[in-house]
Amino acid sequence: MDDIMVIERYTGRASGGRARIRKVAVTVSLTITCAALGGCDTTDPGSALLRFGQSGEIQVTVETPLHLGLGWKEQAITWRSDGAWRIREELGYKGVVGEVDQRSNPGLPLLYTASYATVIQNLNDNPGVKLVGVDHLELTECDDGKSRVTVRILDSRRGQQRVWVRCAFGTLATLQTAGSGPDVDAARVVEVAMRVRDNTVGSDFRSIYVGSLPFATIDKGTETGWQMDESLIFRSPDGEGHSETQQAWNDFWRTHRGNNAADTPGIDWSREMALAGLVGVREEVGDSVEIRGVITVSDGTKIELVERVPGDFCAPARREVRPFHIVLAPRAPAPVFFTDLRLDPVPCGTS
Repeated sequence: MDDIMVIERYTGRASGGRARIRKVAVTVSLTITCAALGGCDTTDPGSALLRFGQSGEIQVTVETPLHLGLGWKEQAITWRSDGAWRIREELGYKGVVGEVDQRSNPGLPLLYTASYATVIQNLNDNPGVKLVGVDHLELTECDDGKSRVTVRILDSRRGQQRVWVRCAFGTLATLQTAGSGPDVDAARVVEVAMRVRDNTVGSDFRSIYVGSLPFATIDKGTETGWQMDESLIFRSPDGEGHSETQQAWNDFWRTHRGNNAADTPGIDWSREMALAGLVGVREEVGDSVEIRGVITVSDGTKIELVERVPGDFCAPARREVRPFHIVLAPRAPAPVFFTDLRLDPVPCGTS
């Protein structure tokens, strides 16, 4: 009876044979439209013809174990349906974060909206990569050194989300479907993650921490009691005792923090080393220093030190600071040396 009432309002005719035929035609037309577009939701007229995630965002996270599982690299892309995206990279060691970097899309977000719509269409409709309908697995870790890949789709109109977690070889930059698991649907999850990467940061994406051993931040800031402007390396000589290195570390920490030696962070010199990135006095608020890489090379281990400075058109307050970054890292081959200091301009208000 309700269907007939709808037709009477639509046609302005009394219910009869022709009106009933027209009602059937409309019903079939809507059904075909929903089947073609996918993700129809008849409980919400505003989202009835939208694919799942067409209004919302995609999140891709790749968690890669490093150094026998003692460290990790986590890379995450968040891509909104308005085109705006950001990438967050994190490196850590023994449960402590070493460094975090976040960057956003260059240019206008509008430039990425069409690509977002295409990716959403594929994961809803494309038989080769369709995720809608694929089960979520409760995977807490992956074996064989594989990365844990998570694809999360949030649909803002429906107020719902769907999550897929699988294992694959590689980092965000080097993901591959071959060998992914634990089921055959893992290749679909990885493929979607790769498409999100290619359409945001690009298929030639290079991690800001590429090639680095994991490390953990011991201390970081802009005030230190250490007055020298030269970076320091605390590493015991190969095949020798550790007492001299421990004493040098104690002396440095006491001067740096003004604490006694009992408060000095403990370090296993047979397996680890400490690195202090120091640049001396700077005279602008917002100037900071970070160790960005501990990279083994053919002639030893290089430590990449970056000074983050306020970018163009910034007007930071004037104040004397002494930026520093002190980290704990796995013991790496000698000689260990710092590279030339590199400047990294950052947007105003960012440190």
